[in-house]
Amino acid sequence: MAIWSEQVLNPGVKKREVFGWAMYDFANSGYTTVVLTAVFSAYFVGAVAGKAEWATFAWTLSLSISYAIVMLTMPSIGALADLRAAKKRYLLLTTAGCVASTAALAWVGPGQVALAMVLIIFSNAFYSYGESLSAAFLPELARKDALGTVSGWGWSFGYFGGMLALGICLAYVLWAQKQGMKAAEFVPVTMAVTAAIYGAAAWVTFILLKERAVPQPQALRQSGLKASLKQLADTLSHARSYRDFTWLLVCAVFYQGGVAVAITLAAIYAEQVIGFQPSETMVLIFVLNLAAAAGAFGFGFFQDRIGHKTALAITLVGWIATCVIAALSVTKGHFWWAAAVAGACMGSSQSAGRAMVGLFAPEKQLAEFYGLWTFATRLASIIGPLTYGAITWATGGNQRVAILSTAVLFVFGLLALIPVNVARGRAAAH
Repeated sequence: MAIWSEQVLNPGVKKREVFGWAMYDFANSGYTTVVLTAVFSAYFVGAVAGKAEWATFAWTLSLSISYAIVMLTMPSIGALADLRAAKKRYLLLTTAGCVASTAALAWVGPGQVALAMVLIIFSNAFYSYGESLSAAFLPELARKDALGTVSGWGWSFGYFGGMLALGICLAYVLWAQKQGMKAAEFVPVTMAVTAAIYGAAAWVTFILLKERAVPQPQALRQSGLKASLKQLADTLSHARSYRDFTWLLVCAVFYQGGVAVAITLAAIYAEQVIGFQPSETMVLIFVLNLAAAAGAFGFGFFQDRIGHKTALAITLVGWIATCVIAALSVTKGHFWWAAAVAGACMGSSQSAGRAMVGLFAPEKQLAEFYGLWTFATRLASIIGPLTYGAITWATGGNQRVAILSTAVLFVFGLLALIPVNVARGRAAAH
């Protein structure tokens, strides 16, 4: 086991610390799985908004507002976290914010569209902050030639957290439906369960994970905000030195937009277009998470061996196939094929991107570069779902056209990946 640690972990890093870091992926996956994908998204469209023609657009608009907030603030927050060596402290604050606002979703009932939108905006923004800050610890833990492997471990472990939250919620929903309860009665309980699991699992992270960074002098000589903005401006002024990282960000804007569609609209598509019942949708998402966990875990090793760029390209081709199959599906059986391919690609594509950022990020600017990555992925999360919602609205509710148009995002992602030179990007980071 000592040899295993030496092969993949940086000197001084213990296996339990990697476990603590991975537990944050375990903790926050319940939010994306239950709130954004399987339960609350469909509840918002079907019950809160009463299946209005604008319901899907309102859902994507809420997410887009939260992502816009994160885009405008996360890069400077990341720079400030680096300067003050405060990644762990900021992670604690953002986690508390997400847990509290997720629990508050239990108060949302039919017709309370404004309240639901406000709480989704806050909870998703806090979730996004936490995801970025947590990712910034990866290069401190893993060796450069094992970033894909360790990232894959964390991402795959995270899906088990999503499955735990979804499994408990599914068991409760099935029981509630047998009792004759309506969605307005059982969905609030699932929000409370998700928040509780998030908070409890994240606590393990704060116990085991260390803050290895040290405060930088400029953070002590001037205000933190001024210092962070100066550092961020300096990085942007030298963007040409980080051109491979810049192309990776462009690639992420496109392909993460498509991934965001899958995460936030899969349940809506399954129920509104294919005819899935809520319990069937939860089973679908559960199996999708199982496939994604296997994909992320196995693909991490694969990525480090065949190369990060090639590995990411393979997953994008898989996503294109997913969109086409989903658009052509007319039965639940056909749609299961699309879900199977999506599951294999979801964890691997996101894990691959996170690992590549670790390769291109300078040692003293980890949170800052992951903040810029978050800027790109949140811009993607605006473009993808909002375009999907707008196309659905413009075509009178035709989601097949919307899901087929999502394939175009992955095509552009592939094209933007072509100029990326991994060796040159790693050299620029040093």
